[in-house]
Amino acid sequence: MTVIAKFKKKFYFVASSYFKLWANISFKRWHPRVIMITGSAGKTTMLNLLESQLGTKAHYSHNANSAFGIAFDILGMHGITGSKLHWLTLLFGAPFRAISYRRKERFYVVECDGERPHEAEFIAKWLKPEVSIWVSLGRSHAVFYEDVVANGEFETIDEAITHEFASIPAYTQKLVLIDGDNAEMVASTKMVDAEVAKLSKNSLKTYEVYPNRAVFKFSGHSFEFDQPMPRDVAIQLAMLERLMEYLKLPVNYKLSNFAMPPARSNFLKGKNGLKIIDSSYNAHIISMTTMLDTFKLMKVPHKWMVIGDIIDQGKLEGEEHKKLAKLLLAVRAEKVILLGRRTHQYCYPLMKEQCDVVSFLKPQQALKYLEENLTGKETILFKGSQYLEWIIEQLLEDPADVSQLARQDEAHRRRRASWGLK
Repeated sequence: MTVIAKFKKKFYFVASSYFKLWANISFKRWHPRVIMITGSAGKTTMLNLLESQLGTKAHYSHNANSAFGIAFDILGMHGITGSKLHWLTLLFGAPFRAISYRRKERFYVVECDGERPHEAEFIAKWLKPEVSIWVSLGRSHAVFYEDVVANGEFETIDEAITHEFASIPAYTQKLVLIDGDNAEMVASTKMVDAEVAKLSKNSLKTYEVYPNRAVFKFSGHSFEFDQPMPRDVAIQLAMLERLMEYLKLPVNYKLSNFAMPPARSNFLKGKNGLKIIDSSYNAHIISMTTMLDTFKLMKVPHKWMVIGDIIDQGKLEGEEHKKLAKLLLAVRAEKVILLGRRTHQYCYPLMKEQCDVVSFLKPQQALKYLEENLTGKETILFKGSQYLEWIIEQLLEDPADVSQLARQDEAHRRRRASWGLK
């Protein structure tokens, strides 16, 4: 780790502690029942599912899942935008917000990312959730855990990531919900003081998915969505039911109006009848597996996929992309378009003799290929990095639907422009 990187790491927690100090004053006056959601993938889906049930009874930490973000969320302040002036506003404004601002909702449903080593523990030790929901476990943000392995804190990155997420159940007061089919989750919560409820997606009886609909049938009831929710959401639905049972509140099974944030398995109409499945918000091997399994089961002809790189994997990127190649081949799509250095280096050589695949390094090249070859009869899945939202924007039937795409803030627009994506 470089000197600058070490300084940034230390500064992060020093600055976070400053904002936590002031946020905690407001938090203690608020005193909500805290429900904390964590995991490598599926956190935002879980948060939105809880919002469909608790409604105005709770406040939700939308777009705030870090130590900084949660502190700002509690204080009702807008987070970091990058400007020095805004930093000064936050630094001097936090003390005044601490004594003047207090939320009033009964519950606080908060998402905890665990991107950095010790950050999840920092947040859990502070908020001490009444309930924690650990939805998944995998190598998200693996690159940030290389140093803790290198300095001997853990033997492997997998062990380091598991320990980070497990710190949240360790500070949970009453109930921990985990995926009981995940051996690492089960093992790492054996000594937790709170009750640990092990749920399973195997309670799902039948599952049907289409570009604009998904139906989950359990014993005696079913959930229906107006978008292509992945089959793995079954574990979150099981967790949802168990939580509502604990809270002694009824379950709302009518989720036809359930809305996900942009680029998390969203259906969009493309030009000339093209059907677009936008899951471009993020990508690691768990979310890739989930969406590719979903696409494989989807009952449509002419399946195409545009797959960008998996990032933040560090030394593991080759291993993870070789796994991705196998997953892509299993879908048996009509056409696969790879985009990015990593997919070109690791996936393309394993796929080029086994399926109809092309590979590009730039989004402009991939868009040109799509515009020249799409007929409008295709259903096309977008998943991964490399600014796929820019490609989707060019393919939309209604330009106004750009509001439903990821990364539409001014900062991301500037970054795309720096790539020549205007």
